[in-house]
Amino acid sequence: MKFIQVHKKRMFAFAVSIFFTQTTFSQNTQEVFQGKIGKTLADSKEWWPAKPQAPKNAPNIVYLLIDDAGFGTSSAFGGLMHTPTLDSLANNGLRYTNFHTTGICSPTRAALLTGRNSHSVHMGLFPVTATGFPGYDGRLPDDKATIAQILKANNYSTFAVGKYHLTPINEVSAVGPFDRWPSGKGFEHFYGWHLGHTEQYHPNLYEDNSVIDIEPNTKHLSTLLADKAIKYIANQKSLAPEKPFFLYFATGAIHSPHQVDAKWSDLYKGKFDKGWDWYREEVLARQKKLGVVPANAVLPARDAKVPAWESLSEGEKKLYARYMEIYAGFLTHADYEFGRVVNYLKEIGQLDNTVIVAIIGDNGSSPSTKHGTINGYISSLENKKQIEEAIKNIEKLGTEHAFQDAPYGWTQATNTPFRQWKVDGNSEGGTHNPLIIFYPKGIKEKGGIRNQYSYVNDIAPTTLELIKGEFPQTINGVTQKPFEGKSLVYSFENAQAKSTHTVQHNEIKGKRSIYKDGWKAAVYHEPGTDFKNDVWELYNQNEDFNDRIDLAKKYPEKLKELQDLFDQEAYKYNVYPLQDTTPSGERKRSIFGNSDKIVLYQGIDQILNFSGPQFIQTSFKISTEVDYVKGNEGILFSTGGSFEGLSLFIKDGKFQVANNTGTIIRHLEADKVLPAGKVKLSYQFNYQPPTDAKSLIAQNIDPESGNAELYINGQLVAKRTIYYSEAKYIAFYKDGVDVGADLNSPVSNRYETPFKYNGKFDKITIEYLPK
Repeated sequence: MKFIQVHKKRMFAFAVSIFFTQTTFSQNTQEVFQGKIGKTLADSKEWWPAKPQAPKNAPNIVYLLIDDAGFGTSSAFGGLMHTPTLDSLANNGLRYTNFHTTGICSPTRAALLTGRNSHSVHMGLFPVTATGFPGYDGRLPDDKATIAQILKANNYSTFAVGKYHLTPINEVSAVGPFDRWPSGKGFEHFYGWHLGHTEQYHPNLYEDNSVIDIEPNTKHLSTLLADKAIKYIANQKSLAPEKPFFLYFATGAIHSPHQVDAKWSDLYKGKFDKGWDWYREEVLARQKKLGVVPANAVLPARDAKVPAWESLSEGEKKLYARYMEIYAGFLTHADYEFGRVVNYLKEIGQLDNTVIVAIIGDNGSSPSTKHGTINGYISSLENKKQIEEAIKNIEKLGTEHAFQDAPYGWTQATNTPFRQWKVDGNSEGGTHNPLIIFYPKGIKEKGGIRNQYSYVNDIAPTTLELIKGEFPQTINGVTQKPFEGKSLVYSFENAQAKSTHTVQHNEIKGKRSIYKDGWKAAVYHEPGTDFKNDVWELYNQNEDFNDRIDLAKKYPEKLKELQDLFDQEAYKYNVYPLQDTTPSGERKRSIFGNSDKIVLYQGIDQILNFSGPQFIQTSFKISTEVDYVKGNEGILFSTGGSFEGLSLFIKDGKFQVANNTGTIIRHLEADKVLPAGKVKLSYQFNYQPPTDAKSLIAQNIDPESGNAELYINGQLVAKRTIYYSEAKYIAFYKDGVDVGADLNSPVSNRYETPFKYNGKFDKITIEYLPK
């Protein structure tokens, strides 16, 4: 009986082995083995699955996305910022004059990369402002794949350099999960950053799924991106020359901080002394000459909050003009660096078969501030004091020592010929951006103008049609939903073709609009007010392309029709519920949620600020135990950098803490050296909210807001008053959280980065104290 059972088992195993031998599948293609397997090699025949192929003659694809650039920035669309690379692409391709973005960065990027509406892919605002609603949770859904995933399915190599800004903030860590990182969304390589901006000389960079340290860095970020893009292309065309590639190149320029080598900003010395009113008139004239605006276009009035240039003092004019020189140099430098990529493609014989989609701005220019910014602390001062401090620091502008943005007089001017700014999802100034499509093998007309209405979600379907690729029914086992944008290929050979994208909604923080067949209804929602009190405007863009004449009272029925349409679209694409503020609770969106106690170990990778422990206007305690030996020194814990941050370190045998507001660095130092052996160290930040902070700041007074204390082995060794600016600017956004080092830029001027601790210490423990 036992023999029969064993025999049956052996026969079953043999049958199974024969089945799998004769039905072996290729891992990638699921193809059935078509060779022959005999007992010996002589009786057998090899077979190899066919190598997957991209569509025949499929072009390389390059997306260039400039950050925070209005319609009137680049010389390619009449601006006074010289962009010879963009000019050349436009002069040898097509300029799209009626192209639109969402009005803000993450939503635009989500729509660009997925071919769907931003709320439809859960990116109604930013990952860092995520709320628990389908349109706003910041989690790109698996059933609406990115163009990188789609191109990869069509056998493209895929890589991204630069700003991503689409990964949930509580997933940006060394342990992931990585499903919503670029690597999980179709990019085989990634070199860039996850937040909305980073420093140009001390960036927070990631490569693939790991944070990287490039310090001491000697190159500008735009240069680093171009270097990496060229390397990716070189590797791909050397090792898999038969495959086309997709490169997503998303610059940090010209988002703040405006940082660029002086040789670039100095190209514009004295060029903007005539001011922003002159700039608007000059740019409009150039735009008319280029044919990118109607010949009868009229400038809207300067925004009421922007002063006339001639009303400014000589000091203000000098300061503001310098801001603009740096702003312009920043874009010209970015254009140069992307030009290196274009030239490289030409050198290796790939340019003619490359589609370059250049979008000049993921939204309009920044709303910024009246006086521009150097750092958060100076921006918090009263108007006159801001100017005085900025002029004192004018030599820092454009350098690694200024986290700057230009005054809103300039940023509005760079949105010429439109009103308002980035974030204003209701306005053309926020959403109307230049688009260039360059494709030598596929576009016959050189320097053509296209006026069809188009939207950022049109780019992905345009790409797929251009390569004659297949839209995959499933990706990673998930059935895919169709694109929501429309391909623009129909317009390539027919400048007069009717727009196929006829309806489009927009919404950013309650500021919203709806477009249909040349008519647009829009509302500027004032944050904090009741949505029921919103007043809608109506424009006929067929005759009034830059929304100067409100027709709401003249055509109430048309307005009602569009309002109802917005309602339909909003329900369909997850725009509701409208949100005009970000709910409080930054901690809950970090990796650690609302934990009251966080433990970090020596050797941990740098953590992104928003992903890590949060310290804004709260009381906390940071403690550790060091095994101290004389001569040990370095960072124990740091968060932030030279513009705002906090660091705990040992130097000259003393336990010290630095708090940097961007303008002032305050140190707290133990009154005695550390004893040898195991020593317990702690820093306690006791925050007391001032009751009259706003009025005191208006008087140039930094209100007292509690105290900070240092302890050695439980004994108080130093204490001082803390100020509101210190509590407000503890690494809110920039740089990163480090244990055992201070990477990127230094919090304190008492050491140089990375100042790694050269001894051993126990874990860092962070405790949030009761209010």
